[in-house]
Amino acid sequence: GFELFLRNSSRFIAKPCAINLGIQDSGPHRAQPNAILEKVFTSITKSPDGKRLEGLSKQLDWDVRKIQRWFRHRRNQDKPTTLTKFCESMWRFTFYLSIFFYGIRFLWTAPWFWDTRQCWYNYPFQPLTSRLYYYYILELAFYWSLMFSQFTDIKRKDFLIMFVHHLATIGLITFSYMNNMVRVGTLVLCLHDASDFLLEAAKLANYAKYQRLCDAFFMLFGVVFIVTRLGIYPFWILNTTLFESWELIGPYPSWWLFNGLLITLQILHVIWSYLIIRIAYKALVRGKVRLLPTPWGPLSYEHY
Repeated sequence: GFELFLRNSSRFIAKPCAINLGIQDSGPHRAQPNAILEKVFTSITKSPDGKRLEGLSKQLDWDVRKIQRWFRHRRNQDKPTTLTKFCESMWRFTFYLSIFFYGIRFLWTAPWFWDTRQCWYNYPFQPLTSRLYYYYILELAFYWSLMFSQFTDIKRKDFLIMFVHHLATIGLITFSYMNNMVRVGTLVLCLHDASDFLLEAAKLANYAKYQRLCDAFFMLFGVVFIVTRLGIYPFWILNTTLFESWELIGPYPSWWLFNGLLITLQILHVIWSYLIIRIAYKALVRGKVRLLPTPWGPLSYEHY
């Protein structure tokens, strides 16, 4: 419901903003209608090899390069317009920013934010407040929406790694809620939200063709991402789930699964941090950063 509210709001807020910034609602060049090529595209392959191109060339009496151009236009035709991508990033930016500040405001007065050992005192008999409940439900609903949208949107290059990420995140949120590990769960959620809105801000600047602003947001995103995911996460989160929990309540039955999921996230953090550092290095050496149209994460970036 909250995601639907944000999506609908983007029609009335993000779209006018995009138009004022000069972003047009015009898609790529559409392929010339052709029943034979359309059947090949939808039923067989979107990128025919040389042998198939030769066969189509003879069948249609078209030049091979003309057929290649048709398939290129047809592939681009399915891609969302810049205006659509701007609106998608706008509602994600709104959610990430809102939920991050909600989490910070909530955790600022929580004792386990300042002393992670408080996550395990009196466990599992810890009260579930309404603010904590809504925080969890909003995050869970959002990540489920990201999971399902992967199957309805155009398939991205980073489909598998993002699928694993969403699956691990949903598993962690659900598992920690069912086992009343919500205190440490809120720390994990807030930490992951700290950099996501900066990524969406970089995308918004890119779509609006503010390249310097885009580069600045991306560099800031990279710094925050690496500090939170490679610094704070292992030394603050994993330290309390692996060692402090073992010391205070012992190896409870779900300890292995819970920490296995957290370590899976850490492995993904390492992979993404490497990609971010590589992109930032190339951007500094050669030029600017280019954002690919995928709406989810650091794998949505490419340098040219």
